[in-house]
Parts: sequence; C-alpha cells; structure tokens
Amino acid sequence: MIRLAVFDCDGTLVDSQANICVACERAFEKAGLVPPPRDDIRRIVGLSLVEAMQVLLPQADDALHRALAADYKAAFHAMRASGELADEPLFDGIAEVLTTLSDDGWVLGVATGKSDRGLAHILAAHGITDRFVTLQTADRHPSKPDPAMLFAAIAEAGATAATTAMIGDTSFDMAMARAARVRAVGVAWGYHAVHELSDAGADVVATAVPELLHMVADSRTGP
Repeated sequence: MIRLAVFDCDGTLVDSQANICVACERAFEKAGLVPPPRDDIRRIVGLSLVEAMQVLLPQADDALHRALAADYKAAFHAMRASGELADEPLFDGIAEVLTTLSDDGWVLGVATGKSDRGLAHILAAHGITDRFVTLQTADRHPSKPDPAMLFAAIAEAGATAATTAMIGDTSFDMAMARAARVRAVGVAWGYHAVHELSDAGADVVATAVPELLHMVADSRTGP
C-alpha cells in the first residue's frame, strides 16, 4: 500500500507572502491600477494567476486578467534575476516533518498554484527537491479547487484516494481534497482562517507543525 502526502507550497511549506504581494502590486501599478490591500492579495495565494486576478478585480475583462497575470510573472522573474526576492523560509519544523514522513514510508508530493519554474526554484533553494516524487503545478492543470492536480499526483505516485492526504493552508486546498475524495488536512499558519478551512471540508486542522505527523498518518484517510 502506497501512502501519499501531498503538500501545498505557499503558506504550507514556505512563507512566501512578501514576494507574492510585491509582484502583485507591481503588476497592478504597471496597468495603472491601485493595488489591492495586502490582506486581499494573501487570500488569493494558491489560485492560478488568471483566477487570482479574477478574484482581485472581478469587474475587469479576461484580457486584463491575463495581462495582469503575465505582468505578475514578469515582475517575479525580474525580482529573482535582480536578487531582490525576500527570503522564503520553510516554516519551522517542516523539514523535520518531511524527513519523518519519508522515514515512515510515506511518498511525498506537491500540488501548487506556482509555476514549474517557481516550484523548482523554491524546493532547490531549501534542498528538499529529492523529497518529492510528484510535483503538480498550475502550468499543467486547472486552478485549485479543481482536483486535477491531485488525480495526477495519485496516479504518478501509484497511490489511491483512500491512502492519500492533502495538506494545505487555504479553503482552495480543502475543497480540492474533498473533490478528489482524499483526506483534507488544513494548517493554521498560512493565509486562510481555521474556520474557513473547516467550512471548506477540512477533516482536521493542525495549529502547529508537529501536529501534522499524527494528522497525516491518521488511519482515517479519506473523507
């Protein structure tokens, strides 16, 4: 039996909100628009870029949403090239959780709204790329909460929905887990409130990183 733990990235593995907020602000400024408040920007972390812009600017048309998404990417790439990116640290204890799960026989994956390039960069920066056997990103899938990322991760890892857990910090992650019929494990240190995770279908919510070990490994995997 293959047990699979799939992690969201931003807000779950790493604290990346500072760079996301700056890139989004620069995209809006380039379009001549007033950037949204940072609290609003943090709430869309986890969505694919076009869908995120739709939430932030619902009255705009598709062309503007796509232009803002492209300008966000350009801003982020420019920040990386110039060395301007702020540190995106792993949350305290995450590295140890990944090690323990692997040592206990869990197969690990990532399902994220990041691009392939962005995910590869952050995993390499923390030296954890080899921890994961399946990496699913917005480059190849519809935005969360569509379950396509999880279906692909399960197939690639050779697991089943009944032996898979999705770990994430947003309601989008929990809704995706429910749609894929896998165990939904919320984390409280990210960008959505605990009650939002519960309302979106979280089976459990970890309020501290060490709690993940028993919540992920709970035998009651699946909804």
